[in-house]
Amino acid sequence: MLWTFLPHHHQRFNDGFQLHAPRHSINFELMSFWIRFSFVLLLATALSGCAPSGQDDEKEPHYVLGISRVNAMDYQGAVEAFEESLEANPHSAAAHYQLGMLYENQESDPAAAIYHYEQYLKFDPSAENADIIRQHIAACKQQLAADVLPLPSAPQAQQQLEKLVEQNRQLQQQVQSLQDTLKQWNVWYANQTAAKPNSTLPQDITPDPGNSSQSAQPVEPVHPVQPTQTQPPVPVMPAHTETPTAHGHTHVVERGETAMAICRKFGVHLNELAAANPAVNLSHIRPGEILNIP
Repeated sequence: MLWTFLPHHHQRFNDGFQLHAPRHSINFELMSFWIRFSFVLLLATALSGCAPSGQDDEKEPHYVLGISRVNAMDYQGAVEAFEESLEANPHSAAAHYQLGMLYENQESDPAAAIYHYEQYLKFDPSAENADIIRQHIAACKQQLAADVLPLPSAPQAQQQLEKLVEQNRQLQQQVQSLQDTLKQWNVWYANQTAAKPNSTLPQDITPDPGNSSQSAQPVEPVHPVQPTQTQPPVPVMPAHTETPTAHGHTHVVERGETAMAICRKFGVHLNELAAANPAVNLSHIRPGEILNIP
């Protein structure tokens, strides 16, 4: 039994080895094929310069930091974080999208928003919200045009036009009035020139033909004598007049009074009182002294 078992077991072992040998060979060839395929794919990706996109972009540390700052309403810090994310991965469509939204809604920079929206569509042309992003780009362009060249609305333009028309009409009336006034002055000046009398001889004087000297000398016209107007005599000021003081009164110092009390009483300054009384020592005034009040 032992001898018969051993060969039989050995025969089964050999049979099993012969049956499984081709299967291991096939698996090795498949693994070699997939290794070569993966290597070629990675090499093509590296040569094309493509960066990971989609969810891989959203896992970038600076991008994650920017999202947290947006949630904390730190929009300036979020812009800085997304800009740093673009420095790490310039082809990050997600970072361009976030920057476009921030520049449009928070920073009020439509030019920067347009740039980042266009970069987003460039790196993710099959985005589901591509049509909405194009609408945002159009709105940013309108806002940019309005900031550069503000255009009045239709009612405002109509009001400005009516105002200009009215001003033009008033100016035309003023010009016409000035022209009429100028014509009247020209007519008046012409009439005055035509009505100016010529110098002629008097009717009652007849020149003597025999007197050559008299005929040679022209007779000067007689001009009426204009009456002279008498002017009132110029008043003569006296040689010396005394100028009265501003208030024109004096004050007798009473017992217990001081210079400051007198100034408060009459509403004058101490230096004015001193100037009006140069011979008096205001620090030691005595009762009975007479002070000039300016």
